[in-house]
Formats: sequence, C-alpha cells, structure tokens
Amino acid sequence: MKKQSFKNLFHCAFNLNYHLVIVTKYRRKCITAPMLARLKTICEELTMKWECELLEFNGEADHLHLLLSLNPKVAPSVFVNNLKTVTSRLIRKEFGTLLKKVYWKQPVFWSRSYCILTCGGAPLSVIKQYIEQQKAPQ
Repeated sequence: MKKQSFKNLFHCAFNLNYHLVIVTKYRRKCITAPMLARLKTICEELTMKWECELLEFNGEADHLHLLLSLNPKVAPSVFVNNLKTVTSRLIRKEFGTLLKKVYWKQPVFWSRSYCILTCGGAPLSVIKQYIEQQKAPQ
C-alpha cells in the first residue's frame, strides 16, 4: 500500500483533495475545445495564485471536472466562487462572440450551483473503525 504524502505549513501537515464539478448556465453545451484549453490554463494559474494545486482537469460541452488539492487556509466555497467569477469573466471576454449566440445579452457562463466532494485517503469505514479502537483513558 502506498504511503500517503502530506504537504506542510508552519503549523500543520495536510492532504486536502476535492473533486469539483461546475456546470454551464442552463446546462447549455457551449464549451468548445479551445475554450476548454483556455479554461484549464486559467484554472492552473488561479490555483497557483491561491497556493493550491490543480491535480486533474477535464470537461465536456456543458461541465468541468477539477481535482484540486487545496490549502487549509483556503475556504473551499470562497475558492470556488472566485474560480467561477474569474473564469466566467475571462471566457466571456475572449469567446464573447461565440457565447452571445448561446446566452444572448446575458453576462452569464456558469450555473450558480456546483458540486464539491472530498476525496482521497482511507474509506470512512476504516477511519470509523480506527477511532472506535482508540484506548480511552481509564
């Protein structure tokens, strides 16, 4: 079994991995191959700026999947909102003519909702069993 690797800050060791799924507004199939490549570049730059790491990235015409390693100083909801805001603004700026055909005059790209899941490490059943087996003080 592979040993889990941890990252360190001055006061903690951590390994926080998240699977993020974001969808386009109204699930419109408007993401093209060049747009997907640009979204990947933007997401990589943004995660570095937040002192985080983009482990994996892919998507389809109406949604993106990101595997992220976040820093404990970063609140996932704040990071996701910033990621959606920045990517939406830049994509609408760079691919505006294409998106006007889909969203007319609305300044939108992403749906307000998103799905973020924690991942990695041991299954919950193993952690629960480990905690149950701790020796309580007598």
